[in-house]
Amino acid sequence: MDRSQLFRDMFPDVKTSQLLTAQDVERISLPGKVTELIRGQLVVREPPGTWHGVIAANLTYYLSDFGRRHELGIVLAQDTGFKIGSDPDTVRAPDVAFVTRERVGGIPTRGYAQMAPDLLAEILSPDDRPGEVLAKVADWLGAGTKLVWLLDPERREARVYRQDGSLSVLLDEDALGGEDVLPGFSCPLAQVFS
Repeated sequence: MDRSQLFRDMFPDVKTSQLLTAQDVERISLPGKVTELIRGQLVVREPPGTWHGVIAANLTYYLSDFGRRHELGIVLAQDTGFKIGSDPDTVRAPDVAFVTRERVGGIPTRGYAQMAPDLLAEILSPDDRPGEVLAKVADWLGAGTKLVWLLDPERREARVYRQDGSLSVLLDEDALGGEDVLPGFSCPLAQVFS
């Protein structure tokens, strides 16, 4: 049985072709799974572990508190989808995302925002493959994300990727900074990992 037929059997309401669209993915329901669409290909993963959720919640709290107090924008929760590519479609879902106040109007009430967040965090899971993680970072930066924080709980460090191609490595005793996306934001990495 070819892949298209298998997909039609599993999801009869969804139009099938070799490549799926963002609209197709909106209609797919896989309880307990995390999905992304990468250049038209559906990627299904197990949900992240509990500690991953703790770190995402910590970072969401610090970013949201700062962003709200200073009216800089909004924070979006773990696995919120953003359509960052078309023909074929790509829908990525970061662990934590921030969109500046000026761009919030581009977030629809249904479907995926057709934009990249201004800042986002991805939290490494034990089974993440380095090549896939770097491809995800490249997708975000290529779509317009200005600042990507890649948090590594096992090593208790963060890699900060910027649109200009620069990279910084922060250790547990260092602080994540909002740079020009969230001016004045600073959060000790140790607090995010605790």
